[in-house]
Amino acid sequence: MSRPADASRAASQGLSGREALLRLQRDGPNEIPASRPRSVLRLAREVASEPMFLLLVACGVIYMLLGDAQEALMLLGFVFFVMGLSFFQQRRSERSLDALRQLSSPQALVTRDGTTHRLPSRELVVGDLVSLSEGDQVPAAQIGRYRGAAELGIGHDDVRS
Repeated sequence: MSRPADASRAASQGLSGREALLRLQRDGPNEIPASRPRSVLRLAREVASEPMFLLLVACGVIYMLLGDAQEALMLLGFVFFVMGLSFFQQRRSERSLDALRQLSSPQALVTRDGTTHRLPSRELVVGDLVSLSEGDQVPAAQIGRYRGAAELGIGHDDVRS
């Protein structure tokens, strides 16, 4: 096949699934790298090093040194209980944010091998044929070129950097 025929096929049928997979492996996913999740030990260290908890533990130690063991143990018991609650609450919050991030990941209508699929935008590669309709978010890798539009407008309030 000649080059112009290959180009027109790619323009109408999109990339082949194999070519898209090769480009995804070569270039990586179409997403901003996420920060590494905090380890359990790091999260525990952060909770334990909060100033209020350190102050209350110091008060418990002072109670112990002054000889009031019952008050010290009660105070330290409550402090460690609240520290445990804070740890588990922060852990749950991180998991919830990860789940929300997954739910809110934009989808794109992509033509590959002549058929149209709805894919997460993180799976798009350079050269994919993406169909847009009103209100769609433009995947970052697809900003470069477009084939045509009847009425194309860009709302400046929707443009994010």
